[in-house]
Amino acid sequence: MLGSTHGTLTTDLRARVVACGRTPGTAVHGTAAAEGDLDVGGRPLHASVPDLDKLFRPGAVAVVGASDTEGRPNTGVTGQLLRWAERVGARLYPVHPKRRSVFGLDCVPSVADLPEPVDVAVLLVADPLPVVEELGAAKAKFAVAFASGFAETGEAGATAQARLAAAAERSGVRLLGPNTNLNAFEEFRDDLDGPAIALITQSGHQGRPLYALQELGVRLSHWAPTGNEADLEAADFLSYFAERPEVGAVACYLEGIKDGRSFLLAADRAARRGVPVVAVKVGRTPAGARTAASHTGKLTGADQVVDAAMRQFGVIRVDALDELQDTATLLARARRPVADGVVVYSISGGTGAHFADLATAAGLKLPALSREKQDELHQWIPDYLNVANPVDNGGHPVGDWRGRKIIEAILDDPDVGVLICPITGPFPPMSDKLAQDLVDAAEATDKLICVVWGSPVGTEAAYRDTLLGSSRVATFRTFGNCVTAVKAYLDHHRFTRAYRSPFDEAPRTPSPSYRKAQALLRPGHRLSEHAAKQLLRAYGIRVPREQLVTSAAAAVRAASLVGYPVVMKASAPQLAHKTELGLVRLGLTSASQVRDTYRELTDFARCEGAALDGILVCQMVDPGVEMVVGVTHDELFGPTVTVGLGGVLVEVLRDTAVRVPPFGEDQARAMLGELRGRALLDGVRGAPPRDVDALVEVVLRVQRMALELGEGLAELDINPLMVLERGQGAVALDAMAVCR
Repeated sequence: MLGSTHGTLTTDLRARVVACGRTPGTAVHGTAAAEGDLDVGGRPLHASVPDLDKLFRPGAVAVVGASDTEGRPNTGVTGQLLRWAERVGARLYPVHPKRRSVFGLDCVPSVADLPEPVDVAVLLVADPLPVVEELGAAKAKFAVAFASGFAETGEAGATAQARLAAAAERSGVRLLGPNTNLNAFEEFRDDLDGPAIALITQSGHQGRPLYALQELGVRLSHWAPTGNEADLEAADFLSYFAERPEVGAVACYLEGIKDGRSFLLAADRAARRGVPVVAVKVGRTPAGARTAASHTGKLTGADQVVDAAMRQFGVIRVDALDELQDTATLLARARRPVADGVVVYSISGGTGAHFADLATAAGLKLPALSREKQDELHQWIPDYLNVANPVDNGGHPVGDWRGRKIIEAILDDPDVGVLICPITGPFPPMSDKLAQDLVDAAEATDKLICVVWGSPVGTEAAYRDTLLGSSRVATFRTFGNCVTAVKAYLDHHRFTRAYRSPFDEAPRTPSPSYRKAQALLRPGHRLSEHAAKQLLRAYGIRVPREQLVTSAAAAVRAASLVGYPVVMKASAPQLAHKTELGLVRLGLTSASQVRDTYRELTDFARCEGAALDGILVCQMVDPGVEMVVGVTHDELFGPTVTVGLGGVLVEVLRDTAVRVPPFGEDQARAMLGELRGRALLDGVRGAPPRDVDALVEVVLRVQRMALELGEGLAELDINPLMVLERGQGAVALDAMAVCR
């Protein structure tokens, strides 16, 4: 039975798949990684690229369950596959045990009776499992399973999907689906030129708006409807499309990510090659995440981590399908920018001001044109109109050459890389002449020209024929989508110019710190503050001078060694919030204070039922900016590193940034730039600037710890990390760690 509800691996199913010998998110039929292509945790450093050529351009196709009986669902599907096979030049074999022919083609009773090995077998059967097993013996390359009722339906369906995935693994057949659809076999126009968009969707209907772009002259090359992703997943298609010379951009609709590592490796491959990837990823809200889970059976992941991971590897995330259309189209077709400056050119001062506000708020750079350039423009534009940027022409010239001259003069400015002309509505003949002048100018320049055609009608000749007839002008229908797409265009090329794959610099072998730290881990236990700080010391992260003591006399001796004034804290694995419990004392300056405090802390801890491992006597550290640095494990991406404002502010403001290892110093600094409280590190209200370099070094050392210790370190929390004045470093005043 064919279905439209998609599903894929649940957490329990992932465990079963691992048990049968496959790691989720890896290429099940790909070659093993070469020596040296694994990181320190044994994870691959390069995306495997499956050979999908024969899936999209097969030589021979089998349709299992083919039908030509009127009114049967399989009949319409078979007919579409016949037409598709004819277009791609493939031989098609209907397979049915009870039919002699289908649509005039001789049927074979079973897969075993096929006259030749087929590249693609399309399975129009309710239970694809036995057919997948037979296809291995028949040496088929790909199977496409339409049937639903798998992981999207719950535990029983997830178990059935695990069996199907295991059968594909054993048979050597690459499986698309189950619960996929006919989108891979759509008819793509072959009369359109230029770079194409390749489409990946986990819901067929969500790809329809992009498929319709062909009616506007935008070329599409492939459509991969991944369904439940029992085997082939979005990451496989992304890696493949990134290698295709005709693909100018990849557009994705994702309800979930099957495996975070595989997705990032594929995104890294696209980033290395400068191929833009634009994605709608649902699940930003709890409601969206619940719906995605019920629709796909996938882990949606913590959205902040998904968002950060996509930015980290250059995936452009948009929120709506119309934004996906417009942004992917612009990125696929536009040339590389020669400058970052944007000029707004309009026939109305109000329109120009409105658009300039939106563009500036989005972070676009609108440079003021030079006085010389403004004087040049005033040769053709009245002096009372503002031409600094936005450029207000007061009404585009219609009867002569001046309009084209104005556009050319703006484009001639070396700081201008993009000219945007918002035309809020048709106003013939002015709007017609303006559209034509923009198209003509676009043919003669290597700079980007964008037009916003604001008419709600969209049947005007200036729009349908002039603007859409040009492959050099990017045409939009809304201000917002234009701003989003242009920002993505400039950001993408800025990103790819500077991109260095973090996987190339990922550690391959454990550091000496790893061996020290491993001896400190206690599987299944939470470490006390003292033990957690020993872990930090192993990785070269500075902590205060301190001693763990178990008597008042020892506390006094420790205080004299540490140096007054001192801090005293109760130390026990279960004490995560000692300050709130009254188990921290600051600024102790004498032996008597130390003795009394030792007794108070131990007595109070006993009342609270805490099993102390001792009392910490610690060095007092000068005040600075309190930060938090930590490690957690995301279900999709594995270890993640977080940095943010620390102390009590971490819970009040939740001002944090996150990255997925591996990453370099540039990303560590970018994390700090994302914090709302970043200015505190630079010094505010007379405070001195702080040691940002030392903070970055701590983030990178924590990342190394996360990579090397892997799942053995379930959680790490350094809070507060006191960042001192510039040149004085950063000190971890408190820490907590959980071992797995």
